[in-house]
Amino acid sequence: QVQLVESGGGLVQAGGSLRLSCVASGRTLYAMGWFRQAPGKEREFVVAINSWGGGTIYADSVKDRFTISRDNAKNTVYLQMNSLKPEDTAVYYCAAASITTRQEDEYEYWGQGTQVTVSS
Repeated sequence: QVQLVESGGGLVQAGGSLRLSCVASGRTLYAMGWFRQAPGKEREFVVAINSWGGGTIYADSVKDRFTISRDNAKNTVYLQMNSLKPEDTAVYYCAAASITTRQEDEYEYWGQGTQVTVSS
């Protein structure tokens, strides 16, 4: 079992930055991903990182603006979000999977989500 707790969301102006954190407890050597869900929309993939941090996959919409990293000693995955846009507004979820993938149904464990709101 893995428990995931996200933090770091909030309200920011367009062009600003936020850093989300996801702390894992239990068995923690999983690939990790971030997904987001905007109001009235399907949840979508944002970025994933493999278990040792050496490989990443980014959605085109966030490439060059968002950076995922992990500190396995702290059981924490980070999502640094720069140059935020109003369309980045969503609830952001971290999730754990056995493989590094953008496929949502491969993720076995999910956090409760953290709200990110970007004002124009």
